[in-house]
Amino acid sequence: MESAEIRRRWLSFFEERGHTAVPSASLIADDPTLLLVPAGMVPFKPYFLGEVKPPAPRVTSVQKCVRTPDIEEVGKTTRHGTFFQMCGNFSFGDYFKEGAIKLAWELLTSPQDKGGYGLEPEKLWITVYLDDDEAEQIWRDVVGVPAERIQRLGKKDNFWSMGVPGPCGPCSEINYDRGPEFGEEGGPAVNDERYVEIWNLVFMQYERGAGDGKEDFPILGDLPSKNIDTGLGLERLAMILQGVQNMYETDTLRVVMDKATELTGVRYGAEAGSDVSLRVVADHIRTSTMLIGDGVTPGNEGRGYVLRRIMRRAIRNMRLMGATGPVVKDLVGVVIDTMGQQYPELVTDRGRIETVAVAEESAFLKAIKGGTNILDTAVTETKASGGTVLAGDKAFLLHDTWGFPIDLTLEMAAEQGLSVDEDGFRRLMKEQRDRAKADAKAKKTGHADLSAYREVADNSGTTEFTGYSALEGESTVVGLLVDGVSSPAASEGDEVEVVLDRTPFYAEGGGQLADQGRIRLDSGAVIEVRDVQQPVPGVSVHKGVVQVGEVTVGAAAHAAIDVRRRRAIARAHSATHLTHQALRDALGPTAAQAGSENSPGRFRFDFGSPNAVPGTVLTDVEQKINEVLARELDVHAEVMSIDEAKKQGAIAEFGEKYGERVRVVTIGDFSKELCGGTHVGNTSQLGLVKLLGESSIGSGVRRVEALVGVDAYNFLAKEHTVVAQLQELVKGRSEELPEKIAAMLGKLKDAEKEIEKFRAEKVLGAAAGLAEGAKDIRGTALVTGTVPDGTSADDLRKLVLDVRGRIPGDRPAVVAVFTTANGRPLTVIATNEAARERGLKAGDLVRAAAKTLGGGGGGKPDVAQGGGQNPDAIGDAIAAVERLVTETA
Repeated sequence: MESAEIRRRWLSFFEERGHTAVPSASLIADDPTLLLVPAGMVPFKPYFLGEVKPPAPRVTSVQKCVRTPDIEEVGKTTRHGTFFQMCGNFSFGDYFKEGAIKLAWELLTSPQDKGGYGLEPEKLWITVYLDDDEAEQIWRDVVGVPAERIQRLGKKDNFWSMGVPGPCGPCSEINYDRGPEFGEEGGPAVNDERYVEIWNLVFMQYERGAGDGKEDFPILGDLPSKNIDTGLGLERLAMILQGVQNMYETDTLRVVMDKATELTGVRYGAEAGSDVSLRVVADHIRTSTMLIGDGVTPGNEGRGYVLRRIMRRAIRNMRLMGATGPVVKDLVGVVIDTMGQQYPELVTDRGRIETVAVAEESAFLKAIKGGTNILDTAVTETKASGGTVLAGDKAFLLHDTWGFPIDLTLEMAAEQGLSVDEDGFRRLMKEQRDRAKADAKAKKTGHADLSAYREVADNSGTTEFTGYSALEGESTVVGLLVDGVSSPAASEGDEVEVVLDRTPFYAEGGGQLADQGRIRLDSGAVIEVRDVQQPVPGVSVHKGVVQVGEVTVGAAAHAAIDVRRRRAIARAHSATHLTHQALRDALGPTAAQAGSENSPGRFRFDFGSPNAVPGTVLTDVEQKINEVLARELDVHAEVMSIDEAKKQGAIAEFGEKYGERVRVVTIGDFSKELCGGTHVGNTSQLGLVKLLGESSIGSGVRRVEALVGVDAYNFLAKEHTVVAQLQELVKGRSEELPEKIAAMLGKLKDAEKEIEKFRAEKVLGAAAGLAEGAKDIRGTALVTGTVPDGTSADDLRKLVLDVRGRIPGDRPAVVAVFTTANGRPLTVIATNEAARERGLKAGDLVRAAAKTLGGGGGGKPDVAQGGGQNPDAIGDAIAAVERLVTETA
């Protein structure tokens, strides 16, 4: 049974039994504590915590998940992987233990021709929590599982919680016996390799308190309603139903290994080392494809780093197996063909996914060259100092700057006889991740305890947004926080967070900045609102300062936004939609939105593109946008079902979460997007759009920045003034400026070349005099000296090599010349073959000189370069070189 059929049967089975099927959430977690969705229940967490009302009492899904804590183990074993699909059925206060157990047993054991998976009942073993007599009784007496195939395990194995205070409960696992070839008998309590877990049923019935680990926490009592959360690993079930040894041999991964074999000639099963590489490639390429499909782009932080790390690990393993050219497009294509049966959006978005993946591969192949040079230098310095361990900060630099996975650094260092300070590297990595997580969490919640916002939502409901049709209106203060803590009142000067029952203020989201303005209470109190956020769904929190009077919960209020700011932001947001469509028209559908920010009078728009957008194309895009403004197209919004929006061709906006009903913003016959933001009523209200340029912000992602309306006019007015000043300076018309300025710059460049040529000739002219002044030290000719300040390193090297060439080859010779450039001393030292036979190496001499200068250096035995901080020490450096020559010669 193929994976796509396993997925189809799961959803069909539960839909037929009263469950609402919901699509997989994005792998991008909507949770500041998570980078990616690691478990099937994560999208349902707000329902279990009571933050949001569930869409139905019974729900089912097949959720995409990514876990990366054991990434170094992927490939080394057949059990570790980064991407997996978790089939889940959930009950929110509906059925409980008996219902969940009977449903699971029915689906697993029903014949395949009846819609089940057809597993043999006698091969299924059950585990329950130590004191969960109820679950054991249901399995034994209701379902009919023999008592000898039911085992009790402790809190570590059969008790579930989120790791924080909140819902928890015992769980019951269904395990499949793969047979004696996988080890000794005795059930999952004895051998979890033979008795592999396929389905975990979690019975959420208790509330837990604070504590560490999986076992050390108190049970505070029963939950008001009992919930069910189950998870079946699709890949594990596929392994059983397809009769293969491990998940890498299942249909969705084996095809990737086969393609890797085709590209490298390395066959799976031929050799243990290459088997590891094939498994790494299969897992990581599939995960990369799914991440890119959900909008993740390679980067050096957060989820972008996760993607970059696994992509580069896959590419490296392909090269270890002998691949010499680009391979990623072929591998990604296989994943899209296979996984596209389950996730059609992969096929639809193939062009963008392949573009991002290929761009990252190209960047990494270039990085390997640059990073290798850095690594070689670090290895040389480590060995020169007598060390055997490459410093953790060097490994971190290679990772952070050049994208080297740590295992690549480990291997390359080992080839040079060095180990790596992995603890130091991981400490720096942890510090970086901790900073990123702290920043993300602080921005999302403003450092307040989320429970305070949830309490407001529980007591007063969500905030009604009136800002689409009103710029001000009456409301009531239903929540008040001071310093992140709920408070009944706040006084003049207090920094506050205010929740209203209804508001015209737009909360930041979908790339649009929040409204600002004022809230006036009937008592005369005034709050200046500086920002609006939604730390929990549906609750708009107005952040600001009490300017006058006292604010109290329950007070009547009049909320009014800054109209000028709102209109400027609305112009920017509508211009963003126009820019998006114009770029797609010019570059194709791969120019999909990857982020945006709409602020007063200006916006930035991020989109997918493997290369820079030519200036002529950008000019055409700008012209098209402004032509649309002149057409005076009406802008209107309509709420409809998500399916209807897709049928109408509406484009989904990056960063937005969509429910069954969505808001679609249409601009005439030009643009149609899903969007919750505010917009102008007609394109003529934008006035003018000026694109300032585009740049790269990451692998395969470009950014356009632009001005709108008065800001665009002011920019052009300033440019006109600058052009007029240039016309006066060069005495020419505006259309002549490029040619005239280019001619001036050409003359200046020619003059600089002449000056540089004269300087070089002057420096090289000193070669003969330096060679004639050679000092004899025990038969070795030693030439030392200085040249004028400002001499470049290149000219200094040419001079040193010229001097060395003037000394007869059979006579040992050392040439050391010094200069000062930009206030810092610089030296180049060269030796001939006869000197090197006496043990005189340029690198050793440079290090001696550079140490005296307060710096460092290195190079090859025949020529080396160094520098320092103290130009006054050049005389001492010359003496140091002479001492070393005397001691060695």
